Amino acid sequence: MPTIFSHAVVAIGIGSVMLPRHSSAAVWGVGVVCSMFPDADVIGFRFGIGYGDLLGHRGLTHSLLFAALLSIAATFALFARAPPRHRLQIALFLFVATASHGVLDAFTNGGLGIAFFAPFDDERFFFPMRPIAVSPIGAAFFSARGLDVLRSELLWVCLPALALMAIGLAMRLRVRPR
Repeated sequence: MPTIFSHAVVAIGIGSVMLPRHSSAAVWGVGVVCSMFPDADVIGFRFGIGYGDLLGHRGLTHSLLFAALLSIAATFALFARAPPRHRLQIALFLFVATASHGVLDAFTNGGLGIAFFAPFDDERFFFPMRPIAVSPIGAAFFSARGLDVLRSELLWVCLPALALMAIGLAMRLRVRPR
């Protein structure tokens, strides 16, 4: 898995092209949290849930269904007073931010794959190209391998996310005819 930091950077990149110009800090913050939230499944290890189980790491919480449910729940719980059009934009942003987690993980070189279609299908997937070094879980991150992961993420995750942010900034700054 990419580190939690990279998932946050990607959410900001996504928001820069999906969110309206004057979106609140709360919307951005919830997007960042949603992008990181699928890794809450690692708690299952403490309860004897196996890595490859439905509720295991990279299982249900990394699925597209989970991304949809989380984005809808967060939108209605936190942004219920927003106008309907804005709620739709927020929900779409939160969905893409959450789903981006599994997509990034499917580009890593370790693990069992991503259960994109859980709970309907328990097959796990990787993309054919897997250039992102998988991050060690826990304290093992603070090692030479953790530095290798950060270098890999800088190249394959952060630089593309920064490019997306630049595109978003350019879109916001373009002059619109009156």
